[in-house]
This record gives sequence, C-alpha cells and structure tokens, in this order.
Amino acid sequence: MKLSALDETSAKPAVIGRDMTLEIVRITEAAAIAASAWRGKGDEKAADAAAVEAMRAEMGRIRIQGRIVIGEGERDEAPMLFIGEEVGMGQGPEVDIAVDPLEGTTLCAKNQPDSICVLAMAERGGLLNAPDVYMHKLAIGAGYPDGVVDLDQSPTDNVRALARAKGVPVNEITACVLDRPRHAALIEELRSTGIALKLISDGDIAGIIHAVNAEDTGIDIYLGSGGAPEGVLAAAALRCIGGQMQGRLILDTDDKRDRARRMGITEPNRKYRTEELASGDVLFAATGVTDGSFLSGVRFRKDHVRTQTVVMRSWSQTVRWITAEHRR
Repeated sequence: MKLSALDETSAKPAVIGRDMTLEIVRITEAAAIAASAWRGKGDEKAADAAAVEAMRAEMGRIRIQGRIVIGEGERDEAPMLFIGEEVGMGQGPEVDIAVDPLEGTTLCAKNQPDSICVLAMAERGGLLNAPDVYMHKLAIGAGYPDGVVDLDQSPTDNVRALARAKGVPVNEITACVLDRPRHAALIEELRSTGIALKLISDGDIAGIIHAVNAEDTGIDIYLGSGGAPEGVLAAAALRCIGGQMQGRLILDTDDKRDRARRMGITEPNRKYRTEELASGDVLFAATGVTDGSFLSGVRFRKDHVRTQTVVMRSWSQTVRWITAEHRR
C-alpha cells in the first residue's frame, strides 16, 4: 500500500494513499445495503444497528491504524464504533475516522428521501473530536471572498452580503434550513428578507453539501443549528469540494461544557472554520439508502444490489460518483 504517493500537481505527499478511496466506498456501501433492508418498516433503531454492524465489520478489513473520533457515542453507550475505538487491521496509515452510519434514521424508517451512510477519514489529528451537542452552522459555496458571511452577523446581514457578493437581488437567494421548532425565529427572519427557503426535515450533512453546490441545487446558503458531529462530517466534504463553513458548539449547560472539556475542547465559544473542523489529508464518502436529491437509494434486483456513492479526496480535489452492482 502506497502511503506517500506524489500527485503531479502537489509537492506534498499524501498521507492517505488513493487506493483507500475505494476502500471507504466499500464501507459506506455495506452500511447502506444493510440499512436499506429496514426502509419503511418504522424501526429506526433496527435500521441504525444494521448500518453500524455492517460498517464496523467492513472497516475491520482495511489496512489502517484507525481511531474513531466521531461515532455512536462513548464506550458505555455503544457496543461498536464508539469514540476512541481502534479500528482497521492495525497496519497502514494512522488515521482518524468520523462516521454517521445512518444519517436520517427517521427518513429510512419512513422511506423518505435523503437517508445516507457517511464516513470521513483524515490523517491523525485532522478531525475535530466534537461532542454530541448542537452546533451553530453557516455554509456557502466557493468563489466568494473570505468572510463574506459570518456567524457573528445576523441572518439578514448574511443573506444581504451574499446577494451583494453574488451580484443578485436578495430575493434571488435560496437558503437551506432544518425544519425544527428551534428555528422558528430564524425562518421568520429569513422570510422577512424576501429570500426563498428550502426546509429539510433531516439530513444536514446533505443540506450543507447542497448549499456549496448552488449551480446544481439552486441553494446558496445553509443556516441554523444541527448536530456537531454532522458538522465535522460536512466540513470534511467541503475540504474536498470547496466552499466556506463556520461552526460554533452550543455548550449551554455545565454538563455539555464538561463533556466538551473531556474531549479536548478548551475554547467553548470558539468559531471554527472549515479547515479547523477537518484538516490535512481528508477522504469523504456517502452512499444513498433512500432516493434523494443527493444520491439514489439502494436498489434490490433479482441477481444483484445496486448502490450509488459519492467519494471525495481533499488532496487531489476529486469527486467521484460510483454506481456499483453487488452480485448476490
């Protein structure tokens, strides 16, 4: 296994060899196939457990010295893929791994769009070890001046600044927001500016990726709060495809602040940028479980199973869409 192959366009060796790109695809594919057996059956826990077990089993077959930094919880809360668990064959590059074995468990249980299986891998120390709390998030696509939007500005100021930078009226901006009661005031404020809203029920990893891919999705900005682990996973994708993201942990209780401190968070009010959430050599993969605007879901055929996966690599800035047929 090549650990330091040089790209023609880069003078810096890659820590994670490009052959690992296909290896992580196999991991998210396995999780998606397992979870898809529970689509529409109303059992979120069973769907998630199936994805976790399949992901963990496949992860044990690849040549890495892996450590879970974002997973299913602490050791006493999760039997596998818990934070701190050592994974892989114990050979090869030392890497940190963040997983969401089934983003959108409710979406899967109800057979609704945009349930996906997600994994990010980075060189050791490259992923923020974020506690399972909420995070304020803000994301836009590439091609804008650095700092054109900022978490310390109001939502109104941010969409107006983005419109000016884009050279369009404010009413031509579209924002993506999780449709949650906690966002009622945010949604009301954004609507008062005249922009359009894309409200999503779950899946803010996909939502952030949509917001930085405006040409294809028509979404210009992502705003609101969601899970901090999902924020790190989204940042890993942005490291590969470009765009700007900011995140700030919501540590509004003593318990949350204590948990964050135990995980190495020393600045509870810090505003994290993309490269502070995910740094160094990064890979990202997501496989569709249910059909969605991001990925097609798993298809069961008579003699094979079909999956669709997107896999990204920060070192080469490549994005590959892989449709695979798994023979039964």
